[in-house]
Amino acid sequence: MEFIWVDGKLVPWSEANVHVMTHSLHYGMGVFEGIRSYRCADGRFAIFRLNSHLNRLFESAAIVEIIKIPYTYSELEKAVIETAQANKLGEGYIRPLVVLGEGNMGPLSKDNPVRVFIIPWKWGRYLGRDALDRGISVSISKWRRANSVLPFQAKITGHYVNAAVARRDAEKAGFDEAIIKDESGYIIEGSAENIFIVKDDILMTPNSRSPILRGITRDSIICLAKDSGMKVEEVYIREEDLSDADEAFLAGTAAEVTPIKNIGEIFVGTACPGPVTEKLQALYFQTVRGELSDKRHWLTYID
Repeated sequence: MEFIWVDGKLVPWSEANVHVMTHSLHYGMGVFEGIRSYRCADGRFAIFRLNSHLNRLFESAAIVEIIKIPYTYSELEKAVIETAQANKLGEGYIRPLVVLGEGNMGPLSKDNPVRVFIIPWKWGRYLGRDALDRGISVSISKWRRANSVLPFQAKITGHYVNAAVARRDAEKAGFDEAIIKDESGYIIEGSAENIFIVKDDILMTPNSRSPILRGITRDSIICLAKDSGMKVEEVYIREEDLSDADEAFLAGTAAEVTPIKNIGEIFVGTACPGPVTEKLQALYFQTVRGELSDKRHWLTYID
């Protein structure tokens, strides 16, 4: 990649820097989005659900009271497209990032400038080259997520410390990913993905009242499942529900639709991926590649 969009203009990658006194660097008070672009069936490239991602970016900023993003929704939409085009991104990943800059260095920022970056890069299979086809192994993390501490519906940079330590411990133990519980012991997410299980042909995912990110890929999977006639339930999932599931998978912009093969030493179901996971995985990729006409409104073409 050659360029990063920094505060209103494209600059060379090596010049996209911040000062060590950047407030968000010290306190994790920033918000971001992760967005993918795909090659469509007609040969063009399109960003998947750009509008939803930008809406959540502004909502996340408002939740943490970064209320003066110095660009409008339309300006950032144009900037994301411009950044993808300037880098000839094709299939890739795009991260809009909003942080608080230099100024007051107490935890409570008042007049620090709001800085905005749009960062593109090539990102293949987030959980490994064969993850989508063969599934991954996961462990249950010792690190829990507190329901009442932070607003987890916002995509805040500081939240991902929890994700990082959980994922690190899982990989040290020989697993691909971690599964996180809330303080009540219910399964809520992967380290950075939403989770789904299938039992008796019912698709289940943690209740949105849980401390989860209300993921855009999660929403896409729920829509696709319902459109295909599948029963979908938002529930509280216990560890034994996960272990006893017929199928399980993770869903997120980076992870896409990744089957879970085993939880610790326990294998999930009798096949990985299972038939429901395979169906939803296929529907998801048909959607992002523009093959489903009724979902093309989720695409923003960049060429």
